Amino acid sequence: MAKKIVTFGEIMLRLSPPGYQRFGQARSFDVVYGGGESNVAVSLANFGITADFVTRLPNNDMGEACIQFLRQYGVGTGHIARGGERIGIYFLEMGTMQRGSKVIYDRAHSSFDTLQPGTIDWKTVFADADWFHWTGITPAISAGTAAVCLEAVKAARQMGLIVSCDLNYRAKLWKWGRPANEVMPELVQYCDVAVGNEEDAAKVFGIHAPDTDVVSGKVEAEKYGYVCDELHRRFSALKTISITLRGSISASHNTWSGVLWHDGTFYTGSQYDITHIVDRVGGGDSFVAGLIYGLRTYGEDRQKALNFAIAASCLKHSIFGDFNLVSVGEVEKLMSGDASGRVAR
Repeated sequence: MAKKIVTFGEIMLRLSPPGYQRFGQARSFDVVYGGGESNVAVSLANFGITADFVTRLPNNDMGEACIQFLRQYGVGTGHIARGGERIGIYFLEMGTMQRGSKVIYDRAHSSFDTLQPGTIDWKTVFADADWFHWTGITPAISAGTAAVCLEAVKAARQMGLIVSCDLNYRAKLWKWGRPANEVMPELVQYCDVAVGNEEDAAKVFGIHAPDTDVVSGKVEAEKYGYVCDELHRRFSALKTISITLRGSISASHNTWSGVLWHDGTFYTGSQYDITHIVDRVGGGDSFVAGLIYGLRTYGEDRQKALNFAIAASCLKHSIFGDFNLVSVGEVEKLMSGDASGRVAR
């Protein structure tokens, strides 16, 4: 039996005004749970891969409700630590057309924010795993979460797991004293796989794709070969590097693609024109999950792995909430060229 994949990070209560209302209009909120690493675990479970999510939640009804929410999607929750005072919250105002989305975090002093080294027995967590995934959001939250993340990557490396990271730069979170460019290198050096969006490498490591303008949507795939080469030069353990490419025409209309670098070979992927976005939150996480699935499933066919990741994350844009609730069959149908959206009868 295949070993499991473990992801680690904070899951939060997500509160969104219904539809495309602004915060000031809201008299109720749609409630789901979400967070980068939990989003990856849910996607993998939907693809039929055993996935465990590790975090820390309060020992109260809200913590229990979050665990039950994860379990309904088949995610393993047996190693979730309990303690602290509260679950983190984020408020999301959904943008549309030329009005962008807004996020307000309310996660200070959460159970995860106050996590300390020694709380999680990583050797037990990784005993039946072969892959560990984390993101740059986790070390951004607090000195404690950064230290626990370092514990995890060291243990995973020592135990022979593949380690992947999503660089996921969040400027609003790096407030605890040390910047991302000081903290992230020590963590990334333990990774085999790194993923980022078109800006992450620039914002974390100062590695800029030449002749690109993300704001205007000028994100040519070939320009990101340089970014991949530079990341590998700085972090020689990286065997695989992938970057998502979002051309933002408006909040409702994006182009979506990605590139992959593996041992010096550079792959470019399919591009989709997503004209009526339902919810783009979790798009990068669904790409990561698709890439992990593709790398594990398609062997040496890394072009197919990349195309699977892009198609999976394209479909995520049609689904409300953080989680990508699609099947392998739906992704492969889109990969085959069937983008008609016709009713399945």
